[in-house]
Amino acid sequence: MSGTTGKGKKRDDHDTASDGDAEAHAPPKKSLKKDSDKDNKSDDIIIAEIAKNRRVTVRTWQDKVWVDIREFYEKDGKQLPGKKGIALSKDQWIVLRDHFAEIDKAVQELS
Repeated sequence: MSGTTGKGKKRDDHDTASDGDAEAHAPPKKSLKKDSDKDNKSDDIIIAEIAKNRRVTVRTWQDKVWVDIREFYEKDGKQLPGKKGIALSKDQWIVLRDHFAEIDKAVQELS
């Protein structure tokens, strides 16, 4: 029963839904992160709440330091980070920091 799918990929004989044991061919379930990993926020430092649901945080992730400017949302009484935001690496942060005077001057000129 080997053949190709509509996208030109070969289909394996064992990859059919008509097999008697459908459970054996079900995709593996995604494992959730352990609560200890998710709740271990000891490296997060909240620098500023810049709006109701926006904050600047300095944190470590994958053994690197990040400056995170992000929107948060509330779920089940907890503040969780949203998709909208930017995480700057330490090098990117240094470039931005070095241009603060120019940015501030441009903001003042346009205000």
